[in-house]
Amino acid sequence: MAVRQYLKRVRLPWSLVLPATICAFIASFCGASVVSMMPVHLMKPLILILLIVIAVYTFIKKDFGSIHRPKKITYRERIGAALLGAATGFYDGIFGPGAGSFMSFLFIRFFAFDFLHAAAAARVVNFMTNLAALSFFVPSGHVIWMYALPMAACNMVGGIVGARLAIRGGVRVIRILFLCLMVVLIGKFAYDIFST
Repeated sequence: MAVRQYLKRVRLPWSLVLPATICAFIASFCGASVVSMMPVHLMKPLILILLIVIAVYTFIKKDFGSIHRPKKITYRERIGAALLGAATGFYDGIFGPGAGSFMSFLFIRFFAFDFLHAAAAARVVNFMTNLAALSFFVPSGHVIWMYALPMAACNMVGGIVGARLAIRGGVRVIRILFLCLMVVLIGKFAYDIFST
């Protein structure tokens, strides 16, 4: 739903977004297939540190993501997008939380997108990573449908409302929402780590 809303109003550089999306899809499937072999509990402290760094960096740099001045797309940028997509996709397949936020941050940091274009691009990539992970988890019987279906319905509604709010509010609103989400994720990971 969010992807649909963004694509109707935001023009994306597909020569950059597609390599990221394709590699993210493949890597997400690989991540989902090896999740049982990964020490997920050991990843949480590292992810917490990354979230804190991203939140502090975004808060300190007041102009971060405020201006859309995308770099000229060359072979180097496409390779970079593919590698970043693969890394984020693998993480999403294994773990999940914050993958879209990581991808938004990377589009801003490395390709000079503003928050609106970065959010739109990240939603496309994130949609494909979720699809890839589901293409592994559903056939293997790892989805608890009684929880998944109501959550999916609420997620669709939230995607529509969130995307419309972001598009209407522009970069400033997305920046605030991004920082709020970072605080929530940091709190969640910190609670999980220190409450055990």
